[in-house]
Amino acid sequence: MAQLWGGRFTKDTSEAVYDFNASIKFDKRLFEQDIEGSLAHAAMLCRQGIITAEEGKLIEEGLKGIRDDVENKRLEIGMQYEDIHSFVETELTRRILDAGKKLHTGRSRNDQVALDMRLYTRERVRETDRLLKELLKVILDIMRENTDTFMPGFTHLQKAQPTTLAHHFGAYFEMFKRDRQRLSDIYARMNFCPLGAGALAGTTYPLDREYTAKLLGFTAPAANSMDCVSDRDYLIEFLSALSIVMMHLSRFCEEIILWNSNEYRFVEIDDAYSTGSSIMPQKKNPDVAELVRGKTGRVYGALMSLLTTMKGLPLAYNKDMQEDKEVSFDAMDTVRDCLSLFTGMLRTMKFCPQRMEQSALCGFTNATDAADYLVGKGVPFRDAHGIVGRLVLYCIEKDMAIDELSLEELKTFDDRFDVDVYQAISLKNCVEKRVTAGGPGSEAMKAEIEQCIVYLEQNKGIE
Repeated sequence: MAQLWGGRFTKDTSEAVYDFNASIKFDKRLFEQDIEGSLAHAAMLCRQGIITAEEGKLIEEGLKGIRDDVENKRLEIGMQYEDIHSFVETELTRRILDAGKKLHTGRSRNDQVALDMRLYTRERVRETDRLLKELLKVILDIMRENTDTFMPGFTHLQKAQPTTLAHHFGAYFEMFKRDRQRLSDIYARMNFCPLGAGALAGTTYPLDREYTAKLLGFTAPAANSMDCVSDRDYLIEFLSALSIVMMHLSRFCEEIILWNSNEYRFVEIDDAYSTGSSIMPQKKNPDVAELVRGKTGRVYGALMSLLTTMKGLPLAYNKDMQEDKEVSFDAMDTVRDCLSLFTGMLRTMKFCPQRMEQSALCGFTNATDAADYLVGKGVPFRDAHGIVGRLVLYCIEKDMAIDELSLEELKTFDDRFDVDVYQAISLKNCVEKRVTAGGPGSEAMKAEIEQCIVYLEQNKGIE
Protein backbone atom coordinates (compact mmCIF):
# COMPACT_ATOMS: atom_id res chain seq x y z
CA MET A 1 0.00 0.00 0.00
CA ALA A 2 1.49 3.33 -1.09
CA GLN A 3 -0.19 6.21 0.73
CA LEU A 4 0.66 9.74 1.84
CA TRP A 5 -0.60 9.46 5.41
CA GLY A 6 -0.46 7.09 8.41
CA GLY A 7 1.57 8.74 11.16
CA ARG A 8 -1.46 9.07 13.42
CA PHE A 9 -2.45 5.41 12.93
CA THR A 10 -1.23 2.44 15.01
CA LYS A 11 -2.39 -0.32 12.67
CA ASP A 12 -2.66 -0.82 8.95
CA THR A 13 -5.83 -0.15 7.03
CA SER A 14 -7.76 -3.28 6.13
CA GLU A 15 -6.85 -4.36 2.61
CA ALA A 16 -10.54 -4.42 1.68
CA VAL A 17 -10.98 -0.88 3.02
CA TYR A 18 -7.85 0.26 1.19
CA ASP A 19 -9.14 -1.13 -2.09
CA PHE A 20 -12.59 0.38 -1.48
CA ASN A 21 -11.03 3.77 -0.71
CA ALA A 22 -8.46 3.81 -3.53
CA SER A 23 -9.17 5.74 -6.72
CA ILE A 24 -6.01 5.05 -8.74
CA LYS A 25 -7.79 2.75 -11.20
CA PHE A 26 -9.88 5.63 -12.53
CA ASP A 27 -8.14 8.86 -11.47
CA LYS A 28 -4.91 7.81 -13.19
CA ARG A 29 -6.27 9.61 -16.23
CA LEU A 30 -5.62 12.85 -14.27
CA PHE A 31 -1.87 12.18 -14.47
CA GLU A 32 -1.10 15.02 -16.90
CA GLN A 33 -3.14 17.49 -14.86
CA ASP A 34 -1.47 16.39 -11.60
CA ILE A 35 1.96 16.98 -13.10
CA GLU A 36 0.90 20.34 -14.56
CA GLY A 37 -0.59 21.50 -11.25
CA SER A 38 2.45 20.30 -9.29
CA LEU A 39 4.85 22.14 -11.60
CA ALA A 40 2.90 25.38 -11.09
CA HIS A 41 2.74 24.85 -7.32
CA ALA A 42 6.49 24.17 -7.14
CA ALA A 43 7.28 27.25 -9.24
CA MET A 44 5.18 29.37 -6.89
CA LEU A 45 6.81 27.86 -3.76
CA CYS A 46 10.23 28.67 -5.20
CA ARG A 47 9.21 32.20 -6.21
CA GLN A 48 7.89 32.84 -2.70
CA GLY A 49 11.06 31.54 -1.05
CA ILE A 50 9.21 28.67 0.64
CA ILE A 51 11.60 26.23 -1.03
CA THR A 52 15.07 26.98 -2.41
CA ALA A 53 15.84 27.52 -6.07
CA GLU A 54 17.85 24.27 -6.04
CA GLU A 55 14.93 22.34 -4.56
CA GLY A 56 12.60 23.92 -7.07
CA LYS A 57 14.85 22.86 -9.95
CA LEU A 58 15.08 19.30 -8.62
CA ILE A 59 11.27 19.09 -8.30
CA GLU A 60 10.73 20.50 -11.79
CA GLU A 61 13.22 18.10 -13.41
CA GLY A 62 11.81 15.19 -11.40
CA LEU A 63 8.22 15.88 -12.37
CA LYS A 64 9.09 16.32 -16.04
CA GLY A 65 11.13 13.11 -15.93
CA ILE A 66 8.17 11.19 -14.49
CA ARG A 67 5.89 12.63 -17.18
CA ASP A 68 8.32 11.71 -19.93
CA ASP A 69 8.79 8.17 -18.61
CA VAL A 70 5.05 7.54 -18.33
CA GLU A 71 4.36 8.97 -21.78
CA ASN A 72 7.08 6.81 -23.32
CA LYS A 73 5.95 3.72 -21.36
CA ARG A 74 9.18 3.43 -19.39
CA LEU A 75 7.17 3.83 -16.18
CA GLU A 76 3.78 2.33 -15.40
CA ILE A 77 1.22 3.89 -13.06
CA GLY A 78 0.88 1.00 -10.60
CA MET A 79 -2.39 -0.02 -8.98
CA GLN A 80 -0.69 -0.33 -5.57
CA TYR A 81 -0.98 3.44 -5.10
CA GLU A 82 -4.00 4.98 -3.40
CA ASP A 83 -4.49 7.66 -6.04
CA ILE A 84 -2.67 9.50 -8.79
CA HIS A 85 -1.31 12.06 -6.31
CA SER A 86 0.30 9.27 -4.24
CA PHE A 87 1.90 7.82 -7.35
CA VAL A 88 3.42 11.13 -8.47
CA GLU A 89 4.68 12.21 -5.05
CA THR A 90 6.05 8.77 -4.11
CA GLU A 91 7.87 8.41 -7.43
CA LEU A 92 9.20 11.98 -7.17
CA THR A 93 10.55 11.36 -3.65
CA ARG A 94 12.14 8.11 -4.82
CA ARG A 95 13.98 10.07 -7.50
CA ILE A 96 15.01 13.28 -5.72
CA LEU A 97 14.74 12.18 -2.07
CA ASP A 98 13.92 14.87 0.56
CA ALA A 99 13.34 17.64 -1.96
CA GLY A 100 10.37 15.62 -3.26
CA LYS A 101 8.80 15.65 0.20
CA LYS A 102 8.62 19.45 0.07
CA LEU A 103 6.35 19.58 -2.99
CA HIS A 104 3.22 19.20 -0.87
CA THR A 105 4.06 22.23 1.28
CA GLY A 106 1.01 24.52 1.49
CA ARG A 107 -1.13 22.05 -0.42
CA SER A 108 -3.78 19.45 0.46
CA ARG A 109 -5.06 16.60 -1.61
CA ASN A 110 -8.40 18.42 -1.38
CA ASP A 111 -7.28 21.43 -3.42
CA GLN A 112 -5.00 19.20 -5.49
CA VAL A 113 -7.78 16.91 -6.70
CA ALA A 114 -10.10 19.91 -7.14
CA LEU A 115 -7.45 21.46 -9.40
CA ASP A 116 -6.78 18.26 -11.36
CA MET A 117 -10.46 17.66 -12.04
CA ARG A 118 -11.03 21.26 -13.03
CA LEU A 119 -8.08 21.24 -15.42
CA TYR A 120 -9.24 17.96 -16.95
CA THR A 121 -12.85 19.07 -17.29
CA ARG A 122 -11.78 22.38 -18.78
CA GLU A 123 -10.03 20.56 -21.62
CA ARG A 124 -13.00 18.25 -22.16
CA VAL A 125 -15.28 21.30 -22.43
CA ARG A 126 -12.99 22.63 -25.17
CA GLU A 127 -12.93 19.23 -26.87
CA THR A 128 -16.73 18.98 -26.87
CA ASP A 129 -16.97 22.47 -28.31
CA ARG A 130 -14.57 21.52 -31.13
CA LEU A 131 -16.62 18.42 -31.95
CA LEU A 132 -19.86 20.41 -31.97
CA LYS A 133 -18.32 22.96 -34.30
CA GLU A 134 -17.31 20.18 -36.70
CA LEU A 135 -20.87 18.83 -36.62
CA LEU A 136 -22.24 22.32 -37.32
CA LYS A 137 -20.00 22.60 -40.39
CA VAL A 138 -21.43 19.35 -41.77
CA ILE A 139 -25.00 20.49 -41.07
CA LEU A 140 -24.30 23.82 -42.77
CA ASP A 141 -22.90 22.09 -45.86
CA ILE A 142 -26.09 20.03 -46.13
CA MET A 143 -28.22 23.15 -45.69
CA ARG A 144 -26.39 24.99 -48.47
CA GLU A 145 -26.86 22.08 -50.87
CA ASN A 146 -30.55 21.48 -50.15
CA THR A 147 -32.45 24.77 -50.19
CA ASP A 148 -34.64 23.35 -52.99
CA THR A 149 -34.97 19.82 -51.60
CA PHE A 150 -38.67 19.73 -50.71
CA MET A 151 -39.95 17.47 -47.98
CA PRO A 152 -42.86 17.22 -45.57
CA GLY A 153 -42.63 18.98 -42.23
CA PHE A 154 -44.22 17.04 -39.39
CA THR A 155 -46.18 17.64 -36.22
CA HIS A 156 -47.32 14.70 -34.07
CA LEU A 157 -45.29 12.59 -36.54
CA GLN A 158 -47.91 13.38 -39.18
CA LYS A 159 -47.30 15.34 -42.35
CA ALA A 160 -48.16 18.96 -41.67
CA GLN A 161 -46.74 21.55 -44.09
CA PRO A 162 -44.13 21.45 -46.84
CA THR A 163 -40.63 22.58 -46.05
CA THR A 164 -37.09 21.93 -47.29
CA LEU A 165 -34.26 19.76 -46.05
CA ALA A 166 -32.22 22.93 -45.51
CA HIS A 167 -34.93 24.34 -43.25
CA HIS A 168 -35.22 21.07 -41.33
CA PHE A 169 -31.47 20.85 -40.74
CA GLY A 170 -31.40 24.52 -39.81
CA ALA A 171 -33.41 23.61 -36.71
CA TYR A 172 -30.63 21.25 -35.61
CA PHE A 173 -28.02 23.90 -36.37
CA GLU A 174 -29.74 26.13 -33.82
CA MET A 175 -29.87 23.35 -31.23
CA PHE A 176 -26.18 22.54 -31.44
CA LYS A 177 -25.33 26.25 -31.56
CA ARG A 178 -27.08 26.66 -28.20
CA ASP A 179 -25.08 23.69 -26.92
CA ARG A 180 -21.86 25.54 -27.76
CA GLN A 181 -23.15 28.65 -26.04
CA ARG A 182 -23.84 26.63 -22.89
CA LEU A 183 -20.31 25.23 -22.97
CA SER A 184 -18.87 28.73 -23.30
CA ASP A 185 -20.88 29.87 -20.27
CA ILE A 186 -19.74 26.86 -18.24
CA TYR A 187 -16.10 27.46 -19.18
CA ALA A 188 -16.25 31.08 -18.02
CA ARG A 189 -17.83 30.10 -14.70
CA MET A 190 -15.49 27.21 -13.93
CA ASN A 191 -12.21 28.88 -14.90
CA PHE A 192 -11.11 29.80 -11.36
CA CYS A 193 -8.20 28.13 -9.63
CA PRO A 194 -8.69 26.17 -6.38
CA LEU A 195 -4.97 25.63 -5.76
CA GLY A 196 -3.91 27.21 -2.47
CA ALA A 197 -7.21 26.54 -0.72
CA GLY A 198 -5.59 23.72 1.24
CA ALA A 199 -7.88 21.27 2.98
CA LEU A 200 -10.56 23.95 3.44
CA ALA A 201 -9.10 26.97 5.26
CA GLY A 202 -6.11 28.01 3.21
CA THR A 203 -2.64 27.85 4.69
CA THR A 204 -0.23 29.81 6.87
CA TYR A 205 2.41 29.79 4.12
CA PRO A 206 2.71 32.98 2.05
CA LEU A 207 1.35 31.45 -1.13
CA ASP A 208 0.81 33.56 -4.24
CA ARG A 209 -2.50 32.16 -5.54
CA GLU A 210 -2.71 34.75 -8.30
CA TYR A 211 0.61 33.50 -9.69
CA THR A 212 -0.41 29.84 -9.82
CA ALA A 213 -3.78 30.79 -11.32
CA LYS A 214 -1.97 32.71 -14.07
CA LEU A 215 0.50 29.89 -14.73
CA LEU A 216 -2.38 27.45 -15.18
CA GLY A 217 -4.44 29.70 -17.44
CA PHE A 218 -7.23 30.51 -14.98
CA THR A 219 -9.05 33.82 -14.81
CA ALA A 220 -8.22 34.22 -11.10
CA PRO A 221 -8.00 32.19 -7.87
CA ALA A 222 -11.31 30.84 -6.57
CA ALA A 223 -12.73 33.30 -4.05
CA ASN A 224 -13.54 31.05 -1.08
CA SER A 225 -11.33 28.19 0.08
CA MET A 226 -14.20 26.14 1.55
CA ASP A 227 -16.27 26.47 -1.58
CA CYS A 228 -13.58 25.59 -4.10
CA VAL A 229 -12.56 22.28 -2.47
CA SER A 230 -16.19 21.16 -2.20
CA ASP A 231 -17.56 22.66 -5.43
CA ARG A 232 -18.75 20.29 -8.13
CA ASP A 233 -21.21 22.72 -9.71
CA TYR A 234 -19.05 23.01 -12.80
CA LEU A 235 -19.19 19.23 -13.30
CA ILE A 236 -22.94 19.13 -12.75
CA GLU A 237 -23.33 21.97 -15.26
CA PHE A 238 -21.12 20.18 -17.76
CA LEU A 239 -23.01 16.90 -17.35
CA SER A 240 -26.25 18.83 -17.77
CA ALA A 241 -24.95 20.41 -20.98
CA LEU A 242 -23.75 17.01 -22.20
CA SER A 243 -27.18 15.57 -21.46
CA ILE A 244 -28.78 18.26 -23.62
CA VAL A 245 -26.26 17.54 -26.39
CA MET A 246 -27.22 13.88 -26.22
CA MET A 247 -30.93 14.75 -26.23
CA HIS A 248 -30.39 16.72 -29.44
CA LEU A 249 -28.36 13.90 -30.97
CA SER A 250 -31.01 11.39 -29.92
CA ARG A 251 -33.81 13.38 -31.57
CA PHE A 252 -31.74 13.65 -34.73
CA CYS A 253 -30.97 9.92 -34.64
CA GLU A 254 -34.64 9.07 -34.19
CA GLU A 255 -35.46 10.96 -37.37
CA ILE A 256 -32.61 9.36 -39.31
CA ILE A 257 -33.75 5.92 -38.16
CA LEU A 258 -37.26 6.69 -39.41
CA TRP A 259 -36.02 8.25 -42.64
CA ASN A 260 -33.81 5.21 -43.26
CA SER A 261 -36.75 2.80 -43.00
CA ASN A 262 -38.43 1.20 -46.00
CA GLU A 263 -41.58 3.21 -45.28
CA TYR A 264 -39.78 6.57 -45.61
CA ARG A 265 -36.68 5.95 -47.73
CA PHE A 266 -35.60 9.59 -47.34
CA VAL A 267 -31.94 8.69 -46.69
CA GLU A 268 -29.41 5.94 -47.19
CA ILE A 269 -26.81 5.51 -44.48
CA ASP A 270 -23.33 4.71 -45.75
CA ASP A 271 -22.19 1.09 -45.42
CA ALA A 272 -19.36 2.20 -43.13
CA TYR A 273 -21.93 3.33 -40.56
CA SER A 274 -24.34 0.40 -40.88
CA THR A 275 -24.42 -3.27 -39.93
CA GLY A 276 -26.18 -6.35 -41.22
CA SER A 277 -28.13 -9.24 -39.74
CA SER A 278 -26.76 -12.67 -38.90
CA ILE A 279 -29.91 -14.30 -40.27
CA MET A 280 -31.64 -11.84 -42.63
CA PRO A 281 -29.40 -11.10 -45.62
CA GLN A 282 -31.45 -8.11 -46.81
CA LYS A 283 -30.94 -6.08 -43.63
CA LYS A 284 -28.92 -2.87 -43.38
CA ASN A 285 -29.33 -1.60 -39.86
CA PRO A 286 -28.77 1.99 -38.60
CA ASP A 287 -26.81 0.78 -35.58
CA VAL A 288 -24.76 3.96 -35.05
CA ALA A 289 -27.92 6.07 -34.85
CA GLU A 290 -29.59 3.52 -32.56
CA LEU A 291 -26.59 3.33 -30.24
CA VAL A 292 -26.29 7.11 -29.98
CA ARG A 293 -29.99 7.20 -29.12
CA GLY A 294 -29.46 4.44 -26.55
CA LYS A 295 -26.37 5.97 -24.93
CA THR A 296 -28.31 9.13 -24.15
CA GLY A 297 -29.71 7.43 -21.04
CA ARG A 298 -26.17 6.64 -19.92
CA VAL A 299 -25.25 10.34 -19.89
CA TYR A 300 -28.52 11.27 -18.15
CA GLY A 301 -27.61 8.68 -15.50
CA ALA A 302 -24.26 10.33 -14.85
CA LEU A 303 -25.96 13.68 -14.24
CA MET A 304 -28.51 12.16 -11.84
CA SER A 305 -25.77 10.21 -10.06
CA LEU A 306 -23.69 13.29 -9.32
CA LEU A 307 -26.70 15.39 -8.33
CA THR A 308 -27.70 12.65 -5.89
CA THR A 309 -24.17 12.34 -4.52
CA MET A 310 -23.91 16.07 -3.84
CA LYS A 311 -27.40 16.78 -2.52
CA GLY A 312 -26.75 16.07 1.18
CA LEU A 313 -23.08 16.89 1.66
CA PRO A 314 -22.10 19.38 4.36
CA LEU A 315 -19.12 21.67 3.80
CA ALA A 316 -16.35 21.15 3.03
CA TYR A 317 -14.75 18.11 1.34
CA ASN A 318 -16.28 14.66 1.86
CA LYS A 319 -15.05 11.36 0.47
CA ASP A 320 -18.39 10.97 -1.33
CA MET A 321 -17.04 13.46 -3.87
CA GLN A 322 -14.66 10.82 -5.16
CA GLU A 323 -17.77 9.41 -6.87
CA ASP A 324 -17.74 12.36 -9.27
CA LYS A 325 -15.02 10.89 -11.45
CA GLU A 326 -16.09 7.56 -12.89
CA VAL A 327 -19.54 8.73 -13.98
CA SER A 328 -18.18 12.01 -15.33
CA PHE A 329 -15.35 10.34 -17.25
CA ASP A 330 -17.80 7.88 -18.75
CA ALA A 331 -20.23 10.62 -19.79
CA MET A 332 -17.46 12.73 -21.34
CA ASP A 333 -16.11 9.76 -23.28
CA THR A 334 -19.59 8.74 -24.41
CA VAL A 335 -20.45 12.18 -25.77
CA ARG A 336 -17.07 12.49 -27.49
CA ASP A 337 -17.56 9.15 -29.27
CA CYS A 338 -21.20 9.85 -30.14
CA LEU A 339 -20.44 13.27 -31.63
CA SER A 340 -17.53 11.93 -33.65
CA LEU A 341 -19.44 8.94 -35.07
CA PHE A 342 -22.65 10.86 -35.67
CA THR A 343 -20.78 13.56 -37.60
CA GLY A 344 -19.13 10.92 -39.77
CA MET A 345 -22.46 9.21 -40.40
CA LEU A 346 -24.12 12.51 -41.35
CA ARG A 347 -21.25 13.54 -43.62
CA THR A 348 -21.48 10.31 -45.65
CA MET A 349 -25.28 9.93 -45.67
CA LYS A 350 -27.09 10.17 -49.01
CA PHE A 351 -30.46 11.90 -49.35
CA CYS A 352 -33.32 10.94 -51.68
CA PRO A 353 -34.85 14.25 -52.85
CA GLN A 354 -37.43 12.70 -55.19
CA ARG A 355 -38.75 10.44 -52.45
CA MET A 356 -38.96 13.38 -50.03
CA GLU A 357 -40.82 15.53 -52.53
CA GLN A 358 -43.24 12.75 -53.40
CA SER A 359 -43.94 12.21 -49.71
CA ALA A 360 -44.75 15.91 -49.30
CA LEU A 361 -47.11 15.81 -52.29
CA CYS A 362 -49.00 12.80 -50.96
CA GLY A 363 -49.56 14.05 -47.44
CA PHE A 364 -51.90 17.03 -47.88
CA THR A 365 -49.08 19.32 -46.71
CA ASN A 366 -50.58 22.03 -48.96
CA ALA A 367 -53.96 21.98 -47.16
CA THR A 368 -53.16 25.12 -45.15
CA ASP A 369 -52.22 26.90 -48.37
CA ALA A 370 -55.53 25.86 -49.92
CA ALA A 371 -57.29 27.46 -46.94
CA ASP A 372 -55.13 30.57 -47.30
CA TYR A 373 -56.08 30.69 -50.97
CA LEU A 374 -59.77 30.88 -50.00
CA VAL A 375 -58.99 33.55 -47.40
CA GLY A 376 -57.45 35.54 -50.25
CA LYS A 377 -60.80 35.22 -52.05
CA GLY A 378 -62.64 36.73 -49.09
CA VAL A 379 -63.57 33.59 -47.11
CA PRO A 380 -63.12 33.94 -43.32
CA PHE A 381 -60.27 31.70 -42.22
CA ARG A 382 -62.39 29.56 -39.90
CA ASP A 383 -64.83 28.88 -42.77
CA ALA A 384 -61.95 28.18 -45.14
CA HIS A 385 -60.52 25.75 -42.60
CA GLY A 386 -63.79 23.79 -42.59
CA ILE A 387 -64.10 23.77 -46.37
CA VAL A 388 -60.60 22.40 -46.88
CA GLY A 389 -61.10 19.87 -44.10
CA ARG A 390 -64.08 18.43 -46.00
CA LEU A 391 -62.05 18.60 -49.20
CA VAL A 392 -59.26 16.54 -47.60
CA LEU A 393 -61.79 13.94 -46.41
CA TYR A 394 -63.07 13.66 -49.99
CA CYS A 395 -59.50 13.22 -51.28
CA ILE A 396 -58.81 10.47 -48.74
CA GLU A 397 -61.91 8.61 -49.91
CA LYS A 398 -60.78 9.02 -53.54
CA ASP A 399 -57.11 8.28 -52.73
CA MET A 400 -56.06 11.51 -54.47
CA ALA A 401 -54.09 14.65 -53.66
CA ILE A 402 -55.81 18.05 -53.59
CA ASP A 403 -54.02 19.25 -56.72
CA GLU A 404 -55.08 16.08 -58.57
CA LEU A 405 -58.77 17.07 -58.34
CA SER A 406 -60.42 18.76 -61.30
CA LEU A 407 -61.54 22.37 -61.00
CA GLU A 408 -65.16 21.15 -61.21
CA GLU A 409 -64.61 18.91 -58.20
CA LEU A 410 -63.01 21.76 -56.26
CA LYS A 411 -65.91 24.07 -57.04
CA THR A 412 -68.38 21.59 -55.50
CA PHE A 413 -66.80 22.55 -52.16
CA ASP A 414 -66.64 26.29 -52.86
CA ASP A 415 -67.24 28.11 -56.12
CA ARG A 416 -64.49 30.62 -55.33
CA PHE A 417 -61.90 28.05 -56.32
CA ASP A 418 -60.48 28.99 -59.72
CA VAL A 419 -57.74 27.80 -62.03
CA ASP A 420 -55.10 29.81 -60.16
CA VAL A 421 -55.53 27.51 -57.16
CA TYR A 422 -53.18 24.95 -58.71
CA GLN A 423 -50.34 27.43 -58.75
CA ALA A 424 -51.19 28.59 -55.24
CA ILE A 425 -50.96 25.09 -53.77
CA SER A 426 -47.97 23.82 -55.75
CA LEU A 427 -45.23 22.48 -53.50
CA LYS A 428 -42.66 25.03 -54.62
CA ASN A 429 -45.07 27.92 -54.23
CA CYS A 430 -46.18 26.71 -50.79
CA VAL A 431 -42.57 26.87 -49.64
CA GLU A 432 -41.58 30.05 -51.44
CA LYS A 433 -44.52 32.01 -49.98
CA ARG A 434 -43.13 31.47 -46.49
CA VAL A 435 -40.87 34.50 -46.53
CA THR A 436 -40.89 35.42 -42.83
CA ALA A 437 -37.50 35.32 -41.11
CA GLY A 438 -36.67 31.78 -40.05
CA GLY A 439 -39.01 30.22 -42.62
CA PRO A 440 -38.20 27.82 -45.49
CA GLY A 441 -38.63 30.27 -48.39
CA SER A 442 -35.49 30.66 -50.48
CA GLU A 443 -34.81 34.27 -49.46
CA ALA A 444 -35.41 33.51 -45.79
CA MET A 445 -33.16 30.44 -45.99
CA LYS A 446 -30.47 32.39 -47.79
CA ALA A 447 -30.43 34.88 -44.91
CA GLU A 448 -30.42 32.08 -42.33
CA ILE A 449 -27.53 30.29 -44.01
CA GLU A 450 -25.56 33.54 -44.15
CA GLN A 451 -26.14 33.97 -40.40
CA CYS A 452 -24.86 30.43 -39.82
CA ILE A 453 -21.71 31.15 -41.85
CA VAL A 454 -21.05 34.34 -39.88
CA TYR A 455 -21.65 32.51 -36.59
CA LEU A 456 -19.04 29.83 -37.37
CA GLU A 457 -16.52 32.45 -38.52
CA GLN A 458 -16.98 34.50 -35.36
CA ASN A 459 -17.10 31.58 -32.90
CA LYS A 460 -13.99 29.59 -33.66
CA GLY A 461 -13.78 27.94 -30.25
CA ILE A 462 -13.34 28.38 -26.51
CA GLU A 463 -10.04 30.05 -25.65
